[in-house]
Amino acid sequence: MSASQTSDVPTLLVKIFGKDRPGITAGLFDTLAAYSVDVVDIEQVVTRGRIVLCVLVTKPTAGSEGELRATVHSWAESLKLQAEILSGTGDNRPRGSGRSHVTVLGHPLTAESTATIAASITSTGGNIDRIFRLAKYPVTAVEFAVSGVETGPLRTALATTAAQIGVDVAVVSAGLHRRAQRLVVMDVDSTLIQDEVIELFAAHAGCEAEVAEVTERAMRGELDFEQSLHARVALLAGLDASVVDKVRAEVRLTPGARTLIRTLKTLGYQVGVVSGGFTQVTDDLRERLGLDFASANTLEIVDGKLTGKVTGEIVDRAGKARLLRRFAAEAGVPLAQTVAIGDGANDLDMLNAAGLGVAFNAKPVVREAAHTAVNVPFLDAVLYLLGITREEVEAADLA
Repeated sequence: MSASQTSDVPTLLVKIFGKDRPGITAGLFDTLAAYSVDVVDIEQVVTRGRIVLCVLVTKPTAGSEGELRATVHSWAESLKLQAEILSGTGDNRPRGSGRSHVTVLGHPLTAESTATIAASITSTGGNIDRIFRLAKYPVTAVEFAVSGVETGPLRTALATTAAQIGVDVAVVSAGLHRRAQRLVVMDVDSTLIQDEVIELFAAHAGCEAEVAEVTERAMRGELDFEQSLHARVALLAGLDASVVDKVRAEVRLTPGARTLIRTLKTLGYQVGVVSGGFTQVTDDLRERLGLDFASANTLEIVDGKLTGKVTGEIVDRAGKARLLRRFAAEAGVPLAQTVAIGDGANDLDMLNAAGLGVAFNAKPVVREAAHTAVNVPFLDAVLYLLGITREEVEAADLA
């Protein structure tokens, strides 16, 4: 029966609530089956062992509604449940146009912050149609299904609210595309890994202070990325190539990195990295983690020594966005279906080019410019922004 067919049909809303146990749903429908009613809608939630089961059915034939009510109440009482039956007409009112998924991450998620998010949604003209929990650890993640407001204005309003109350909020359009095959591309230094690779090399060359000084000059705007890259790499000239293996061994993955990649790959996503660092490290990460794509700068090595130069195409801010587009084309994934993750200003073009740009523990300017931000230290929290639940993550681990 279509929505138009039920719009004027008398209906009953049957609500059952109490202590959950096996067989409640089957028992209710066995009870209703005796009255030849049609099911219009069902919603069931179990929270801390308490069930709320709502069933919308067509009214039974004339004269049997009273018997149905009495039978349902008797059945419920026999199981020490409570029942409520409300008369009405038709189905739920149609959802408003403009539908979005709003994912909220809290560590912890407080009642105050949840109230603020809900009020902000309402202030945009949005309606909260449904709320459910995606994860309870390592962060609390909940998702709001919202209608009645376009995704863009809702995202803008909630970004401001999230910054004010210190929670992470992501807003994406609803639709089939959310579950379609996607490409996830992330930065490496301080995103996929906890380290800055140039600093690891500098430690072996004994020039940490000099590298830090060049980095500071770049941050002050005195050098662009390419100039600072060449200046820092020049300080590594003469370093024995055997240091590459030592640096690879020192690299520390960000907590949740393996879980993120393993889950995405199990679900059929393609995953890549782009880095202003070096292929000597990213190629190793690609092999270890089973990445589909990897691109970075390449340290030149001649006669077993670093020359202090890089070879090939420079991966800078514009280069990262260019590579995101290239990877998407090779993967056969529309740019709108890509997700980019990064922490620094040189990731901004990539974050803005992607369908969803995620600032991960990023600097303020990056958080403000990205579509959403994750400020907890677990990279796998990004999965919740994609609507992937903790249960699905654990199932992927067993696959």
